[in-house]
Amino acid sequence: MRAGIPSPDLTWSSFSVGPLTLHTYALCLLAGIAAAAWLTSRRLTARGGHPDAVLDIVIWAVPFGILGARVYHVLTHWGDYFGAGQDPVRVLFVWEGGIAILGSLLGGAVGAWIGCRRAGIRFWSFADALAPAMLLAQAIGRLGNWFNHELFGRPTTLPWGLQIPATNGAYPDGLPDGTLFHPLFLYELLWNLLGVVVVLVLEKRFRLRWGRAFGLYLVWYGAARVWLEMLRIDPTSVTPLGLPANVWGALVAVALGVAIIVVQGRRHPEPETSVHVPGREPAAPQEADDAQVAADDAPHTRQSTDGSHGPADDARAGAEDAAVRTGDAPTRADEAR
Repeated sequence: MRAGIPSPDLTWSSFSVGPLTLHTYALCLLAGIAAAAWLTSRRLTARGGHPDAVLDIVIWAVPFGILGARVYHVLTHWGDYFGAGQDPVRVLFVWEGGIAILGSLLGGAVGAWIGCRRAGIRFWSFADALAPAMLLAQAIGRLGNWFNHELFGRPTTLPWGLQIPATNGAYPDGLPDGTLFHPLFLYELLWNLLGVVVVLVLEKRFRLRWGRAFGLYLVWYGAARVWLEMLRIDPTSVTPLGLPANVWGALVAVALGVAIIVVQGRRHPEPETSVHVPGREPAAPQEADDAQVAADDAPHTRQSTDGSHGPADDARAGAEDAAVRTGDAPTRADEAR
């Protein structure tokens, strides 16, 4: 086999811990999710969101995202699961691979919308905080494809070609052993890491809020998937104009991203002042202090001997309580008398 990027031994794709079998691909996905949650939480909290908001949203977004990713993959690879000689039960075997990022965006968006409503966070504010974090998560997750010997493209003579054993089920017929292939997983990994920098820089330069940072993410990621899909040797089902389904999905993502940037820019030319849904903002520190003072003052209300409040009693109580807060109780009490 010629020099190039070696593929890990397939024994690395999973390992056992007691009775459990852990799949490296799944661990890469979980690591990506954890990194995205951390970065999103830092960004949203810095903009005024409460510290637990992202966790409250993630517990909805992640399950919906995984479900959407699997459904999208199955629908675009229908013949791999249904028909003569196929076992439909394999639809449930997520650990074998088959997670479509475009599907995860659709499913995750639904889950995030539900989570945002429950947490009192504006959906578009959360989406903006998530934009660079999504690219970071996708970059980490692509390492799982390397361990699984998948997501490689057409043959290449480039020095960074990926080594794939001829025993691989996706190895093209008729090619000699030792052929190198485009490492699509690596291309996307590097593109996504570059995208993190691009989104952060442009977001700061143009003050992208109200969903526009997320729109930029869709444009950046969708554009990459267009040319990456054209290099694949295991394309999804072919659709009108002879393009794979994933290319159409990527083009839709780009168009949607452009639409979000334009429409939200016109609808919200004003700066974003809060990430919370109106009426769901947490109390400001001074308001919280005032509320606590009022609660502390309530038990100190004076009553006259017959149980009723008198003007003098109220004046004395107010003076004494004010004095306690200012530190010169005797002087203020004397003045009240």
